[in-house]
Amino acid sequence: MELAEFEKLLEVYFKGETTLSEEQLLREFFTSNEVPGHLEMYRPMFVAFGTAKEETITKEIELPKTKSSNYWKWSIAASFVLLLGIAGFMSSNNGEVYTQEEIEALAAYREVRGTMLLLSENFNEGTDAVLHLDEFNKGVTSLSVIDEFDKSKNLILK
Repeated sequence: MELAEFEKLLEVYFKGETTLSEEQLLREFFTSNEVPGHLEMYRPMFVAFGTAKEETITKEIELPKTKSSNYWKWSIAASFVLLLGIAGFMSSNNGEVYTQEEIEALAAYREVRGTMLLLSENFNEGTDAVLHLDEFNKGVTSLSVIDEFDKSKNLILK
């Protein structure tokens, strides 16, 4: 390969667009003794890449052991305690002594409730009476038909 081709390949390499075989050609070029002076600054980089490729680690790496997490156990316990707290709070109102204001409010509620029930019963009785009025209205309508017949008869017979 000619020098101009290596320079062009070096530009493509720095753009990150070279293939593995092109990178191998660059490594071979820069590890040889034929590197021109203006490209000499890139030589240590490609030499380091070559030696880094051959390096191996001999030290054994210990990975930290994962602790068995009791997180799920703690979350179940917390949920259970929360459930007990809510149940205790809900049941504590059953035997609680009411304040004077609450007693008065409950008495007023019961009185209004009784009044509304009485009103409802009377209203229902009133609607039963109104149902009889509907039958009466039907009879009046039939009488008006008879009255119209009577008027027509009188006009004819006059």
